[in-house]
Amino acid sequence: MSQHIFQFESELQNSSREAAPSSPSLSPTVSEKLQRYGSSALSGVEHLTLILGKEDLALALVRQFGSIKALSRASIQQLLQFLPHRKAEMLVAALSMSTIAESEYARSEAFDSPESVYSACADMKLFNQEVLRVILLDTRQRLITMIDVTKGGLNESLAHPREIFRPAISHSANSFILVHNHPSGDPSPSEADLRLTRRLNEAARILQIQMLDHVIMGHPISGRQGYFSFKEAGTIG
Repeated sequence: MSQHIFQFESELQNSSREAAPSSPSLSPTVSEKLQRYGSSALSGVEHLTLILGKEDLALALVRQFGSIKALSRASIQQLLQFLPHRKAEMLVAALSMSTIAESEYARSEAFDSPESVYSACADMKLFNQEVLRVILLDTRQRLITMIDVTKGGLNESLAHPREIFRPAISHSANSFILVHNHPSGDPSPSEADLRLTRRLNEAARILQIQMLDHVIMGHPISGRQGYFSFKEAGTIG
């Protein structure tokens, strides 16, 4: 791995010599631009430059991963191939902060639509594996708590009804919403997703705990919304 980092740094040094005779670790113009005009005036690479301290490094990472969006989904293990451990940690934290802030704000509001669920669970769009989450709500559809029930491949044996309803009962939830992500970014439901939804919806009726929705998290592409709602599809009445 150290050899990989060394080669990557060597490429950065070569590209730096080609681009300019010499440059400081952090271009003062980016900092001045931030102070004078605010963060909205900065490009994605300029934001990345402020985080990493080197414009050449920021440009090289964007080229390596293809885009800021793809870079934001990179795992710490992937980044360690190109960055020292501390700098990789800083980058992961920085790229996740806006998503965390979006989620925190949404969680203070009522969960009354698939859009509100999508905003409150925005952090799940960054996950590289499937996670099944249950959102427990009170009588006003306000958040009691969120619990990640399973991680890894989602299937009906792992997502057993008792794993869903045990926390719902212990927290005296009036209703709940099931959420899981598709790391591929495509929120289209599978047959297993449909079977699981019907099974849990029937169990909810028996236990008299309302299942409001099951939302699959993905990414919006070419005008397609970034989620799938079983309630909107008519599976959950």
